[in-house]
Amino acid sequence: MTYPQIDPVLISFGPIAVRWYGLMYVLGFLGGYLVISNRLKKTLPRAPGDLTQELLLWCGIGLLLGGRLGYVLFYQWMNLDWYLKNPIEIIAIWHGGMSFHGGLVGAALAGFTLLKKRKTPLLPAADAACLAAPIGLGLGRIGNFINGELYGRITELPWGMVFPGAGPLPRHPSQLYEMVLEGPVLFFLLWMLKDRVKPGQVSVLFIIGYSLARFLVEFVRQPDPQLGLVISFLTMGQILSLAQAALGVIFWYITSRLD
Repeated sequence: MTYPQIDPVLISFGPIAVRWYGLMYVLGFLGGYLVISNRLKKTLPRAPGDLTQELLLWCGIGLLLGGRLGYVLFYQWMNLDWYLKNPIEIIAIWHGGMSFHGGLVGAALAGFTLLKKRKTPLLPAADAACLAAPIGLGLGRIGNFINGELYGRITELPWGMVFPGAGPLPRHPSQLYEMVLEGPVLFFLLWMLKDRVKPGQVSVLFIIGYSLARFLVEFVRQPDPQLGLVISFLTMGQILSLAQAALGVIFWYITSRLD
Protein backbone atom coordinates (compact mmCIF):
# COMPACT_ATOMS: atom_id res chain seq x y z
CA MET A 1 0.00 0.00 0.00
CA THR A 2 1.06 3.57 -0.61
CA TYR A 3 1.81 5.61 2.47
CA PRO A 4 -0.35 8.75 2.29
CA GLN A 5 1.93 11.77 2.18
CA ILE A 6 0.10 14.03 4.64
CA ASP A 7 1.79 17.29 5.51
CA PRO A 8 2.42 17.21 9.29
CA VAL A 9 1.56 20.93 9.34
CA LEU A 10 -2.20 21.35 9.16
CA ILE A 11 -2.14 25.10 8.68
CA SER A 12 0.37 27.89 9.24
CA PHE A 13 0.16 31.61 9.89
CA GLY A 14 3.59 33.02 9.16
CA PRO A 15 6.00 31.53 11.74
CA ILE A 16 3.12 29.94 13.66
CA ALA A 17 2.24 26.42 12.56
CA VAL A 18 -0.61 24.18 13.70
CA ARG A 19 0.46 20.55 13.39
CA TRP A 20 -1.74 17.49 13.12
CA TYR A 21 0.06 15.95 16.09
CA GLY A 22 -0.72 18.95 18.27
CA LEU A 23 -4.32 18.90 17.09
CA MET A 24 -4.57 15.25 18.16
CA TYR A 25 -3.51 16.28 21.66
CA VAL A 26 -6.14 19.02 21.77
CA LEU A 27 -8.88 16.67 20.57
CA GLY A 28 -7.72 14.07 23.07
CA PHE A 29 -8.05 16.52 25.95
CA LEU A 30 -11.47 17.67 24.74
CA GLY A 31 -12.71 14.09 24.45
CA GLY A 32 -11.19 13.29 27.82
CA TYR A 33 -12.94 16.26 29.40
CA LEU A 34 -16.33 15.12 28.15
CA VAL A 35 -15.86 11.53 29.33
CA ILE A 36 -14.40 12.43 32.73
CA SER A 37 -17.03 15.09 33.40
CA ASN A 38 -19.86 12.72 32.47
CA ARG A 39 -18.45 9.92 34.58
CA LEU A 40 -17.77 12.03 37.67
CA LYS A 41 -21.35 13.28 37.67
CA LYS A 42 -22.47 9.68 38.14
CA THR A 43 -19.80 8.32 40.46
CA LEU A 44 -18.91 11.47 42.44
CA PRO A 45 -21.99 13.72 42.26
CA ARG A 46 -20.71 15.85 45.16
CA ALA A 47 -17.32 16.47 43.56
CA PRO A 48 -16.37 20.13 42.98
CA GLY A 49 -17.45 21.47 39.62
CA ASP A 50 -13.91 22.30 38.57
CA LEU A 51 -12.48 18.87 39.43
CA THR A 52 -12.46 17.70 35.80
CA GLN A 53 -10.43 20.69 34.63
CA GLU A 54 -7.99 20.36 37.52
CA LEU A 55 -7.65 16.61 37.03
CA LEU A 56 -6.85 17.06 33.34
CA LEU A 57 -4.37 19.83 34.08
CA TRP A 58 -2.53 18.00 36.84
CA CYS A 59 -2.50 14.67 35.01
CA GLY A 60 -1.43 16.39 31.79
CA ILE A 61 1.56 18.00 33.49
CA GLY A 62 2.42 14.74 35.22
CA LEU A 63 2.11 12.91 31.91
CA LEU A 64 4.54 15.24 30.14
CA LEU A 65 7.12 15.29 32.93
CA GLY A 66 6.85 11.58 33.68
CA GLY A 67 6.88 10.69 29.99
CA ARG A 68 10.05 12.66 29.36
CA LEU A 69 11.81 11.43 32.50
CA GLY A 70 10.80 7.86 31.69
CA TYR A 71 12.22 8.23 28.19
CA VAL A 72 15.56 9.37 29.57
CA LEU A 73 15.70 6.59 32.19
CA PHE A 74 14.33 3.71 30.10
CA TYR A 75 15.42 4.54 26.57
CA GLN A 76 18.48 6.78 27.01
CA TRP A 77 20.09 5.27 30.10
CA MET A 78 23.34 4.74 28.19
CA ASN A 79 23.55 8.55 27.77
CA LEU A 80 22.60 9.37 31.36
CA ASP A 81 25.95 11.08 32.07
CA TRP A 82 25.32 13.48 29.19
CA TYR A 83 21.83 14.29 30.48
CA LEU A 84 23.18 14.94 33.98
CA LYS A 85 25.68 17.39 32.49
CA ASN A 86 22.87 19.00 30.44
CA PRO A 87 19.90 18.80 32.85
CA ILE A 88 17.69 21.07 30.77
CA GLU A 89 17.59 18.29 28.16
CA ILE A 90 15.89 15.98 30.66
CA ILE A 91 12.70 18.04 30.39
CA ALA A 92 13.17 19.10 26.76
CA ILE A 93 9.93 17.59 25.49
CA TRP A 94 10.16 19.81 22.40
CA HIS A 95 13.03 17.62 21.18
CA GLY A 96 10.78 14.57 21.10
CA GLY A 97 11.13 11.33 22.99
CA MET A 98 8.43 10.28 25.45
CA SER A 99 7.71 7.08 27.35
CA PHE A 100 4.09 6.06 27.90
CA HIS A 101 4.99 3.99 30.95
CA GLY A 102 6.81 6.91 32.55
CA GLY A 103 3.94 9.20 31.59
CA LEU A 104 1.43 6.89 33.28
CA VAL A 105 3.43 6.96 36.51
CA GLY A 106 3.72 10.75 36.34
CA ALA A 107 0.00 11.21 35.66
CA ALA A 108 -0.92 8.81 38.47
CA LEU A 109 1.29 10.61 41.00
CA ALA A 110 -0.03 14.02 39.94
CA GLY A 111 -3.65 12.85 40.07
CA PHE A 112 -3.14 11.24 43.48
CA THR A 113 -1.61 14.46 44.82
CA LEU A 114 -4.53 16.54 43.54
CA LEU A 115 -7.22 14.20 44.85
CA LYS A 116 -5.58 13.99 48.25
CA LYS A 117 -5.36 17.78 48.33
CA ARG A 118 -9.02 18.13 47.36
CA LYS A 119 -10.03 15.31 49.75
CA THR A 120 -11.78 13.51 46.89
CA PRO A 121 -12.20 9.69 46.73
CA LEU A 122 -9.35 8.30 44.68
CA LEU A 123 -10.73 5.22 42.93
CA PRO A 124 -13.83 6.69 41.18
CA ALA A 125 -11.80 9.64 39.91
CA ALA A 126 -9.00 7.37 38.72
CA ASP A 127 -11.54 5.20 36.90
CA ALA A 128 -12.97 8.24 35.13
CA ALA A 129 -9.51 9.35 34.00
CA CYS A 130 -8.54 5.87 32.78
CA LEU A 131 -11.85 5.50 30.95
CA ALA A 132 -10.97 8.63 28.98
CA ALA A 133 -7.31 7.73 28.37
CA PRO A 134 -7.87 5.54 25.26
CA ILE A 135 -9.29 8.55 23.43
CA GLY A 136 -6.00 10.41 23.72
CA LEU A 137 -3.97 7.29 23.02
CA GLY A 138 -5.85 6.49 19.82
CA LEU A 139 -5.63 10.06 18.53
CA GLY A 140 -1.94 10.22 19.44
CA ARG A 141 -1.23 7.15 17.30
CA ILE A 142 -2.94 8.85 14.37
CA GLY A 143 -0.53 11.73 14.90
CA ASN A 144 2.39 9.27 14.90
CA PHE A 145 1.15 7.84 11.60
CA ILE A 146 0.83 11.26 9.97
CA ASN A 147 4.35 12.11 11.15
CA GLY A 148 5.64 8.83 9.69
CA GLU A 149 7.23 7.86 13.02
CA LEU A 150 7.17 4.74 15.22
CA TYR A 151 6.63 2.59 12.13
CA GLY A 152 6.79 -1.20 12.10
CA ARG A 153 9.24 -3.84 10.99
CA ILE A 154 9.68 -4.97 7.41
CA THR A 155 6.80 -7.09 6.10
CA GLU A 156 5.61 -8.80 2.93
CA LEU A 157 1.95 -8.44 3.87
CA PRO A 158 -0.17 -6.60 1.27
CA TRP A 159 -0.89 -3.66 3.58
CA GLY A 160 2.78 -2.95 4.27
CA MET A 161 3.81 0.65 3.60
CA VAL A 162 7.05 2.34 2.59
CA PHE A 163 7.56 5.07 5.17
CA PRO A 164 9.68 8.15 4.41
CA GLY A 165 13.15 7.77 5.89
CA ALA A 166 12.65 4.07 6.67
CA GLY A 167 14.27 2.60 3.60
CA PRO A 168 12.75 1.19 0.40
CA LEU A 169 11.04 -1.88 1.87
CA PRO A 170 7.40 -1.97 3.06
CA ARG A 171 6.79 -2.02 6.79
CA HIS A 172 3.93 -2.72 9.17
CA PRO A 173 1.81 0.39 9.82
CA SER A 174 2.15 -0.41 13.52
CA GLN A 175 0.86 3.03 14.49
CA LEU A 176 -2.54 2.03 13.08
CA TYR A 177 -2.48 -1.31 14.89
CA GLU A 178 -1.85 0.53 18.15
CA MET A 179 -4.45 3.16 17.30
CA VAL A 180 -7.15 0.50 16.96
CA LEU A 181 -6.16 -1.61 19.99
CA GLU A 182 -5.23 1.19 22.39
CA GLY A 183 -8.02 3.48 21.20
CA PRO A 184 -11.51 2.26 20.25
CA VAL A 185 -11.06 -1.41 21.25
CA LEU A 186 -9.80 -0.57 24.74
CA PHE A 187 -12.28 2.28 25.17
CA PHE A 188 -15.35 0.20 24.32
CA LEU A 189 -14.14 -2.65 26.52
CA LEU A 190 -13.82 -0.30 29.48
CA TRP A 191 -17.12 1.40 28.64
CA MET A 192 -19.01 -1.89 28.62
CA LEU A 193 -17.52 -2.96 31.95
CA LYS A 194 -17.52 0.38 33.79
CA ASP A 195 -20.74 -0.35 35.73
CA ARG A 196 -20.05 -4.05 36.27
CA VAL A 197 -16.80 -3.87 38.21
CA LYS A 198 -15.75 -2.51 41.58
CA PRO A 199 -14.28 0.97 42.08
CA GLY A 200 -10.69 1.04 40.88
CA GLN A 201 -11.06 -1.90 38.53
CA VAL A 202 -11.67 0.20 35.41
CA SER A 203 -8.22 1.63 36.08
CA VAL A 204 -6.79 -1.86 36.52
CA LEU A 205 -8.40 -3.07 33.29
CA PHE A 206 -6.94 -0.09 31.49
CA ILE A 207 -3.46 -0.90 32.80
CA ILE A 208 -3.71 -4.56 31.82
CA GLY A 209 -5.48 -3.87 28.50
CA TYR A 210 -2.92 -1.32 27.36
CA SER A 211 -0.06 -3.57 28.44
CA LEU A 212 -1.44 -6.48 26.41
CA ALA A 213 -2.03 -4.34 23.30
CA ARG A 214 1.40 -2.75 23.49
CA PHE A 215 3.14 -6.09 24.14
CA LEU A 216 1.55 -7.69 21.07
CA VAL A 217 2.14 -4.80 18.66
CA GLU A 218 5.78 -4.51 19.73
CA PHE A 219 6.43 -7.80 17.90
CA VAL A 220 5.88 -5.97 14.60
CA ARG A 221 7.00 -2.47 15.65
CA GLN A 222 10.54 -1.40 14.80
CA PRO A 223 12.63 -1.53 17.98
CA ASP A 224 14.21 1.69 19.20
CA PRO A 225 17.47 2.04 17.24
CA GLN A 226 19.60 2.92 20.28
CA LEU A 227 18.41 -0.18 22.16
CA GLY A 228 17.26 -2.84 19.70
CA LEU A 229 16.10 -6.04 21.39
CA VAL A 230 16.91 -5.77 25.08
CA ILE A 231 16.36 -9.29 26.44
CA SER A 232 16.29 -12.10 23.87
CA PHE A 233 13.38 -11.24 21.55
CA LEU A 234 11.85 -8.61 23.86
CA THR A 235 11.97 -4.85 23.39
CA MET A 236 12.09 -2.31 26.19
CA GLY A 237 8.43 -1.52 25.54
CA GLN A 238 7.52 -5.16 26.04
CA ILE A 239 9.54 -5.46 29.24
CA LEU A 240 7.88 -2.36 30.69
CA SER A 241 4.46 -3.61 29.56
CA LEU A 242 5.02 -6.96 31.29
CA ALA A 243 5.96 -5.17 34.52
CA GLN A 244 2.93 -2.91 34.19
CA ALA A 245 0.63 -5.88 33.58
CA ALA A 246 2.02 -7.63 36.67
CA LEU A 247 1.21 -4.56 38.75
CA GLY A 248 -2.25 -4.55 37.20
CA VAL A 249 -2.85 -8.12 38.36
CA ILE A 250 -1.76 -7.19 41.89
CA PHE A 251 -4.05 -4.15 41.89
CA TRP A 252 -6.93 -6.30 40.65
CA TYR A 253 -6.46 -8.63 43.61
CA ILE A 254 -6.38 -5.67 46.00
CA THR A 255 -9.47 -3.98 44.56
CA SER A 256 -11.42 -7.25 44.42
CA ARG A 257 -11.10 -7.49 48.20
CA LEU A 258 -12.46 -3.99 48.82
CA ASP A 259 -16.01 -3.63 50.09
